[in-house]
Amino acid sequence: MDMEERKEEQKKKEAAQGREAEVVEEALQGNKKMRRGACGWLRERKVRDLVRDKRRLVEVPYTATLAHTVNALVANRVSAVPVAAPPGQWIGAGGSMILESDRATGAVRKHYIGMVTMLDLLAHIAEEGDQNHGAGDESSAGPGRDLERRMSVPVSSIIGHSLEGLSLWTLNPATSILDCMETFSKGVHRALIPLESQTNQAIAVELAEASPGYRMLTQMDVISFLREQNQELKGVLSHSVLELGAISEVIFSVSKHTKVMDTIRSMRAAGLSAVPVVEAPTDDQILQDGKGKRLIETFSATDLRGCPVVLLQSWLSLRVTEFKGRLSMRGSNASIAPPMAGDDPSPETTRLITCYPETSLSDVIESAVSNHVHRLWVVDGEGLLQGVVSITDMVRVVRDAVLRAEQELEGVVQHG
Repeated sequence: MDMEERKEEQKKKEAAQGREAEVVEEALQGNKKMRRGACGWLRERKVRDLVRDKRRLVEVPYTATLAHTVNALVANRVSAVPVAAPPGQWIGAGGSMILESDRATGAVRKHYIGMVTMLDLLAHIAEEGDQNHGAGDESSAGPGRDLERRMSVPVSSIIGHSLEGLSLWTLNPATSILDCMETFSKGVHRALIPLESQTNQAIAVELAEASPGYRMLTQMDVISFLREQNQELKGVLSHSVLELGAISEVIFSVSKHTKVMDTIRSMRAAGLSAVPVVEAPTDDQILQDGKGKRLIETFSATDLRGCPVVLLQSWLSLRVTEFKGRLSMRGSNASIAPPMAGDDPSPETTRLITCYPETSLSDVIESAVSNHVHRLWVVDGEGLLQGVVSITDMVRVVRDAVLRAEQELEGVVQHG
């Protein structure tokens, strides 16, 4: 081989090495981009971004009656409201000190002392109704007068009667969405986001805060954001809920013959906001294992917002299927305003939303957000219950998957 041929061969080698180096660099840059595309931008984006355009906080004063509180929930289409009281007079739920202060002077104007949900209100009415029925009070006072008495008590008297009522949290506005997802993956359904935080550190969950105002961030807001990032999260969302471990196989259900009042009391005792209604005989235990049983309906505390207050007492004695049927009839005869973004579902328009174990997480999130439901029942091809995927599960598996992918990519980079 002469000199010219050797030079030409050397050039080819150098060109090949150059192309190989470019491929390696592209792979490394691709890995970095992938890391940024998942964990990276979830760390960069902050919860303040999710509440920037949300409406003012819906709240009720501690002196509000239960009737006033129900009206606030129905009018604003929310399932929970924080309760505000004058500062220095109450201990906040869970020992929290979440305060609203004057923007100019910093003087404290109010103290949020707890959260009240529709389930809290209805459980109070159901329990009172059961006790009074046993004592004969209903027959002497009349159902209308008895309900009026129960609805006239202050909302502050039922704070803390459920775990949800004790869950009053605030997230620093600089908290990353990834850290927020950790909080929401542990069963926290909502948190107050201060417009201006007095805390410099971006701690995931706080029990003390003072701000001129707050916005409510919910699990639904987070999965709505994840749905918008479908392309960035395609590697995760394309997997089935079975593959990702998003299905909970423990399902507490009620028979279609169970009364509304009994269902509400059992849900509150078990800390459940909704239960599947199944084809099964009644049991000594109101809540029964629903796996393998035919799914008929979903019963949720928010369903009762569609029941007129004047009819509430008599409707509590209905079977859950009868109750849902009457709601459906009222909905078909009424003019229903379309829900706004962030609203809870209208009971009149809520239908049974299900998925299969093989359904992709992307489709499950799409169904949850589009129908504004907080869980999808997992059924087999015959419509028999196999499990449930809640919003908590959705947030958890997405977070776990992006963190796992980041760790794997870092290992590839280190050993590449």
